[in-house]
Amino acid sequence: MPPADTITRILDRLRREAARWHVTTIDAERDNGATPFRVLIGTVLSQRTKDEVTAAATDRLFRRAKTPRGMLRLSEETIAELIHPAGFYRTKARAIRGICEQLIDRHGGEVPPDIDAMCELPGVGRKTANLVMTHGFAQDAICVDVHVHRILNRIGYVRTKAPDQTEMRLRRRLPRRHWQEINPLLVAFGQRICRPVSPHCSRCPVENDCRRVGVRQSR
Repeated sequence: MPPADTITRILDRLRREAARWHVTTIDAERDNGATPFRVLIGTVLSQRTKDEVTAAATDRLFRRAKTPRGMLRLSEETIAELIHPAGFYRTKARAIRGICEQLIDRHGGEVPPDIDAMCELPGVGRKTANLVMTHGFAQDAICVDVHVHRILNRIGYVRTKAPDQTEMRLRRRLPRRHWQEINPLLVAFGQRICRPVSPHCSRCPVENDCRRVGVRQSR
């Protein structure tokens, strides 16, 4: 495995590059001071959905309701109409109402600042819960999605089989000062350069620190 300071060097380079990259919807929500509830619902909507669709769906929904109680005044059919064409919009509409019901019944209508408690909400897994912790509560957490998992294995920083394993490995190895930033930096990097298939290694700012594990073809 690379030396421990390699990841700091990699993130420093990506941070400098990131100023030129498009900010994702969820990152924009954080930058605009969104509530934990809006970050939570926006993250649920973002699953298997393009960024621009997520942004529009989140805006439409929150123009009608901004709190769990307000959301429950909307029918499942109305929520589905508001978030369409987000992927699996009917399933997400059902999950959103379920989330709101549990937030009111169990947490006084507030999103709990606790990963395990959030993971008990419908449609919420560790990736979403960690993102709400970092983007909604500004707390240290490690959100590992497919980009983070793929890239950290590709560069050789971890050797894991699944995102949850990557998160646990990072909790032991990654310096805490990088916990909040690693997801937005690597997601943007993965969308633009370190693609799943045929990554753009020829213009990669961290090529010299990458072991290219599993890369068979690149550009």
